Amino acid sequence: MNQQQSAGGQLFASGHGRYCTRDHRPVRSTSPRFAPRETVLISDAVDVEYPHTVRIGADGERLVFLRSSSLWLFETAAGSERLVAAGPVDSYAIDRDARVAAFARSGELFRADLVAGTVTAIPTAGPVHDPRPDPAGRDIGYITDPYGSAALRVAGPDGDRLLAGEPGNAWREHGGTISWGMAGTGAAEFGRTRGWWWAPDGGQILAVRTAKSASLHLLDLDDGWVDVHWDRETYPYLAQVRWHGGGPLITVLRRMQQHGLVLSVDPRTGETQVHAELADARWVEPIPGTPRHLPDGRVLVGGELAHDGFDARCLFADGSLLTPPGLYVRRVAGTLPREDGPAGSPDLIVEGNLGDPAAREVFRVRTSLGGGGPEVSRIPVRCGPHGVTVGGGLLVAGEQVWRGDTRVATLRSYAPELTYRPEPVFERVTDRRLPAAVLYPTGFVAGTRLPVLVTLGDGPGHQQVVADAAAWQERQWWADSGFAVVSIDSRGTPGVAPSFEKAVHRRLADLVLADQADALNALVGKHPDLDLTRVAVRGHGLGGWLAALAVLWMPEVFHRAVAREPVIDWTRLPAPIAERYLGDPHDSADVYARHSLVEAGSSPAVLLVGATLAGFRSVAAATPAEELAFLHSHDAEAA
Repeated sequence: MNQQQSAGGQLFASGHGRYCTRDHRPVRSTSPRFAPRETVLISDAVDVEYPHTVRIGADGERLVFLRSSSLWLFETAAGSERLVAAGPVDSYAIDRDARVAAFARSGELFRADLVAGTVTAIPTAGPVHDPRPDPAGRDIGYITDPYGSAALRVAGPDGDRLLAGEPGNAWREHGGTISWGMAGTGAAEFGRTRGWWWAPDGGQILAVRTAKSASLHLLDLDDGWVDVHWDRETYPYLAQVRWHGGGPLITVLRRMQQHGLVLSVDPRTGETQVHAELADARWVEPIPGTPRHLPDGRVLVGGELAHDGFDARCLFADGSLLTPPGLYVRRVAGTLPREDGPAGSPDLIVEGNLGDPAAREVFRVRTSLGGGGPEVSRIPVRCGPHGVTVGGGLLVAGEQVWRGDTRVATLRSYAPELTYRPEPVFERVTDRRLPAAVLYPTGFVAGTRLPVLVTLGDGPGHQQVVADAAAWQERQWWADSGFAVVSIDSRGTPGVAPSFEKAVHRRLADLVLADQADALNALVGKHPDLDLTRVAVRGHGLGGWLAALAVLWMPEVFHRAVAREPVIDWTRLPAPIAERYLGDPHDSADVYARHSLVEAGSSPAVLLVGATLAGFRSVAAATPAEELAFLHSHDAEAA
């Protein structure tokens, strides 16, 4: 099997032009479709025509997925697909065994009996958001008014009723509303996209209540409820929640994110018990897919190993190290039975990289205790940026369905083939071994010096140097437009080591731009056709902010920049992002000022797209061709 790995960015592509968010949710693309230079660039919305948002029943007999906005069922015994509901399906969820699916379409709620093949419209109190059946498939919970005073309701054989909600401006002292069941402000910055969860027995719902801050509550279906207790004043951020076997597990963080607690929740009383502490002088980085209960009762926690010469992102179970220090753990996807292993001790399925940060691979990790230290084996499947799905003894990677080492099915995909076949040259440069890559125009013959375009993508926290052909499609268009495209994963980028990622704390711009400049100079030794007298830089969001600063701070290195929707002032960013990198604004006013474009001066060599700032050329929008003309104008001026 051919492997094709990649790593995350805020918006990126994988396999046949697929686009996903960092938390692995596919989206429709509204970005330009990059085509050969002799064709016209077009911008449109493209349905996701490959299987995505896969859910697997616990018994492994059925799996459900979306394709082309429609809901589909695959029955493993028959090896056949069946259309459940034509699109557009806004969102869906299944019960424990994938016998029932609940989905929303244009605000209406539907219940699909996946065994009988029937679909029934369910009357509700209002437009439906985030519907989810209970584990037994009897009742369906959902949210109404998600962008106002969101309320949590339950529809079932006994009718539709309000479970929790406070309509109107209940939070009057702040002029705001109170929502139930929504993820809440700041949750997305920690990768948490949900705001409510069914109990495994279907008798309770764990729900987030958001007013000035997030609180957590256990709601009984018979109208009783209890608060979940922790020191919310000290730990205001609810970063992770999981309820799947055992009681709920949550991760809470201090505001500066330098200390956190992994807590188990008593579902009867709401009292919490500390299972682990997370601490880092810079910031804590919880691992997606953790914490979770293991079948033997231990609690799996993601953490970092930073002593005795180790610098690793690892998994621990009640203090025992499960992964070797060389494995950089990105996500825990689930568990699969271990062949010939002890009962109740399945293997963890983990996404990560072992040595090469450009690769995103899949591994089995032994959970059973034994001598000889951690035991890990690579699973030779493609791991796209939205990851693999695990459940019911099955593993789904892209369109392929695996049971153990056997591929049991391939789901149909109608996604178009990639336009380009890019061949980036991967390097590790400088004494910091920065991951870097150079992409040349199609058919390039060595001996011709080329202007350089440095791509910064979405900035810190998002890898550019990835082993995924789809991630290089746009960059190949820029290369074929006359550039040697250079991508460098500076310090601040995940995938190498925790210290590499967190070295930028409170000095983000200084270290990132120093790395970019050092890497460019190092690359010339291996790629003499890079013309460093003509260097352009381009980025979006935080990447756009860095692109502008590159020209302002280092005009002798970076000569032209396009900054799309750049961050102008860090104090306007969500606090979890700004404070993670720069610290408390009340104690670090000088750090925030240094990182502000307002304080950095101005330059006609910077084009701001989607932002305005005195002293800069600014446009509300720009096509790639218009950006290209601006970047190439440096050559005309130099001539």
